[in-house]
Amino acid sequence: MVDRAAIVARFVEVRARTERLAAPLSPEDQQLQAMPSTSPTKWHRGHTTWFFETFLLTPHGVPPEHPSWRILFNSYYETLGPRHIRAERGLLSRPSAADIGSWRRLVDEQVVALLERLDDQAWSAVVPVVELGIAHEEQHQELILTDILAAFSRHPARTIYDASFPAPDRHGGPVAWIEHEGGRGTIGAVEGGSLFAFDNESPRHDAWLEPFAIADRLATVGEWAAFAADGGYDTPSLWLSDGLDFVRTQRLRAPEYTERDGDAVNVFGLSGERMAHPDEPVLHLSLYEADALATWLGGRLPTEAEWEVASDRLGQRDAVAWQWTRSSYAPYPGYRPSAGAIGEYNGKFMMNQLVLRGGSDCTPPGHTRPTYRNFWYPDTRFQRTGLRLARDSSKGRSS
Repeated sequence: MVDRAAIVARFVEVRARTERLAAPLSPEDQQLQAMPSTSPTKWHRGHTTWFFETFLLTPHGVPPEHPSWRILFNSYYETLGPRHIRAERGLLSRPSAADIGSWRRLVDEQVVALLERLDDQAWSAVVPVVELGIAHEEQHQELILTDILAAFSRHPARTIYDASFPAPDRHGGPVAWIEHEGGRGTIGAVEGGSLFAFDNESPRHDAWLEPFAIADRLATVGEWAAFAADGGYDTPSLWLSDGLDFVRTQRLRAPEYTERDGDAVNVFGLSGERMAHPDEPVLHLSLYEADALATWLGGRLPTEAEWEVASDRLGQRDAVAWQWTRSSYAPYPGYRPSAGAIGEYNGKFMMNQLVLRGGSDCTPPGHTRPTYRNFWYPDTRFQRTGLRLARDSSKGRSS
C-alpha cells in the first residue's frame, strides 16, 4: 500500500510550492494574461484548488465552499458544466488573489483531514486521484512561470520576476552523435508501475526504429544566430509550408524573447534582460523554427520514440529546455481514456499538436521522466522549448 504519510506530505509541499512561486507577484501581477493560450497566476492558483475540491472533496461529501466559482475555474471539463471563456480569464478581477489564498488554505485543510480519516480501502481508491492532482498542480507550477514571463515581456520596462533565476548552462562545442542501431524499441510507461505516469504515457508498446543518431546536446544560441545571419528566415527551402506562412505573417526574425543586435543576441527571461552566451541552448523556438534550424544544421527533429529509447544516454544535459519532436500527439496503441470527467484530462487533445520531450528549468524538480509526453501546437513559442538534432544513420543492422 502507498505510504499515506508520504502522500499527505507530498500534497502539502506541492501546494506550498505553488504559493511560493506566486509570492513575488503583486495582486496586479497575478491578474495578467498575455494571450489566450496563457492564464493569470491567480487563475492557476484557483484552478488547481478547484481540481482537488471537485475530484476529491465533493465525491466524499464535502460541499464546495464557493459554488459559483466552479464556472470560473473549470478549465476544459465539458462533462462538469459551463466554463468561463479561456481568453477572458484576465478579466476576472474577482475573486481577489487574497480570496483565492484563503480558499486554498481551507481546501488544503479539508484534503489533509479527509486523507487522514479514510479507512484503508477508501484510501487505496483515492490515491490515484491525489497523485494525479499533485502532478496536475506541478504542471501548473511550470505554467505560472512561463505565463508570467509572457506577461512581463509585454511591459516596456521588461519586469523582472526573480533576478536570481539562473541562466541556462552552456554546452557548446562540436556535437557528439549518439548512434542507435535501430530495430525494435519499447516505449511508454508501465501501467500499474510504482512510478506515477499520466494516462497518455501508456500502454507500453513496441516501436520499430530505423538506424539513427541523436545529438548529445541541444542546438545553441550561436548556431541559431549563424542560421539567422545566413538568411535562414528568408530561405523557403528550409521551411515547412505552414511554417513559412507563419513566420511571414507574424514577421518573425527570432525566437520569442530573443533579439539579434549585430553579433550579440539578447534574451529576456525570468531574471530580466541579458546577453546570451553563444554556447547556451536556444530557447522559445516554435516547431517551425526548430525544424528549419535542424534542416539548416544538416539534421532533423527526432521522433518521440527515438528520443525515448536514447534517453538513458542523454543524461541531464537537456534539462533546460523542452525539445520538439516530429511526432504527432496521438494515442498509443491500445490507449483508453479513463471513465468520467477525469478521462478528459488528456485524450481529447490528441489531435493537431506535436510531442515535446525532456523538461525545462521551469519544470518542478522530479516532475518529468523518460516516458513523459508534453504537447503543444506547432506555433507555440512562449514555452521553454529548444532543439535536439537527430539524423538518419548508416551505422545499423547489417543485411
